[in-house]
Amino acid sequence: MPAENWDGEVEAFAEIDPTGRFGRYNDLLGYGAVKKVYRGFDQEEGIEVAWNQVKLRNFSDDPVLINRLHSEVELLRNLSNKYIIVCYSVWKDDEHGNINFITEVCTSGNLRDYRKKHRHVSIKAFKKWSKQVLEGLEYLHTHDPCIIHRDLNCSNIFVNGNIGQVSLLVSYFD
Repeated sequence: MPAENWDGEVEAFAEIDPTGRFGRYNDLLGYGAVKKVYRGFDQEEGIEVAWNQVKLRNFSDDPVLINRLHSEVELLRNLSNKYIIVCYSVWKDDEHGNINFITEVCTSGNLRDYRKKHRHVSIKAFKKWSKQVLEGLEYLHTHDPCIIHRDLNCSNIFVNGNIGQVSLLVSYFD
């Protein structure tokens, strides 16, 4: 689906959200058992985003379960903490059988891959990251309603290497 940008050139998006704000490229950033994450773009803010796409067929044809999953992702939009990855938008695409949600993209990927790439990290940096993870968890645990992460590991901690900050991915889908 092409979208025209400010100078009349056409962006080659594979998909555009229902509002026309977000575009998805075919570049796959990562994937899990039920979710694929693509590179996306927020045309309103002019920033790259992560376009998360969950195939609903992976959750059976139970409409109650599908609505619950959609509601849980919608809850992510209400979270506001600098150590929690921001969720900008969520919608159910009945035509393609997906739930899509747009999140911030972290420049350096997840902590597991970051540590493989950068093997010499000081204890000071580890302490700083640990404190950030704990502050993110405190925010989740004191949120109303309380949110328990349930899958905290280095693959769900993302790094903005240019500022040395980590953020938790709070997701009900791997």
